[in-house]
Amino acid sequence: MTHTVVTAARTVLFATLSLTFAAQVSASDTYPSRPIRVVVPVAAGGWGDASTRIVAQRMAEELGQPVVVENRTGAGGLLGIRHTKAEAPDGYTLMSTGGTIAIQQALSNDPGYDTLKDFTAVGSMVRSPAIVVTSAASPYKTMPELIAAARANPQKISYGSAGVGTTTHIAAEMLLRKAGVKMMHVPYKGNGAAMPDVIAGRVSFMIDAYGSSASNIGGGRLRALGVTSDTPMNALPNVPVVASEGVPGFKYYYWLGLFAPAGVPPDVVAKLSGALKKALSDPKIEARLQSDGTENAFMAPAEFSTFLRKEVAETASLINDLGLPKE
Repeated sequence: MTHTVVTAARTVLFATLSLTFAAQVSASDTYPSRPIRVVVPVAAGGWGDASTRIVAQRMAEELGQPVVVENRTGAGGLLGIRHTKAEAPDGYTLMSTGGTIAIQQALSNDPGYDTLKDFTAVGSMVRSPAIVVTSAASPYKTMPELIAAARANPQKISYGSAGVGTTTHIAAEMLLRKAGVKMMHVPYKGNGAAMPDVIAGRVSFMIDAYGSSASNIGGGRLRALGVTSDTPMNALPNVPVVASEGVPGFKYYYWLGLFAPAGVPPDVVAKLSGALKKALSDPKIEARLQSDGTENAFMAPAEFSTFLRKEVAETASLINDLGLPKE
């Protein structure tokens, strides 16, 4: 090959690399240039959906593009999770979910994804303690009364959940295990389907997020027996923590994080994480979330990734200990 040909080849290669780099820089500089979609793998109206919408609206202001929430439900959250995994890693499809992503991976014979390999951790968002709720007409006025009845009648007192393997199911099983009692599990297709039977007293109790039970508690249809946080909630100052009501050491928090398909460019992840942090730091957003019993729990990508590794391992161990069958 002659010197002239070599020089020409180098020139073409340099020009190609320069154009590629320029395109990448341009894409990075202009991101986002169109609306961003956030998949929520649960039905509209629940705590996870409502919290995501509040944060997404504020993120849109930071990013200068609409951030549209899309509910994609089914199979206990698996449909939405798998859908997000298969989307292009360009930062235009995200997902908001919490413990469900670790639970379904541990419960399914073939979940269709690996949390740590198939997703990019953008950042954690919020957390909220759970509430142990029963019908306002229930004979159980306190947690100790409910636990005593369960101890005297193993597997005869029932509790409802949003479905096998959901966070409401796992939280209740953790509570019963800690209390040393057994109850009959009645799974429903979502919290919304379970709530009428809790209110009517057809099941004795359910564990739910404050945001989705608050209206029924305030309206006198539900009685809150305890909260699963370390300290009482500001929104329910007269409701004791479960740990002080016969289940010492027990605590449980629902959490939400923002995910993207694996392979999203680091600068795009940084831009999204920065917008998320600013949204959660907005005093108006914090006040709005706190009114629903929710608190800012932001973690940057690296810290959130560490949290996820621990969550996936501990959830798999817990489900194995509980003896829940894989499906």
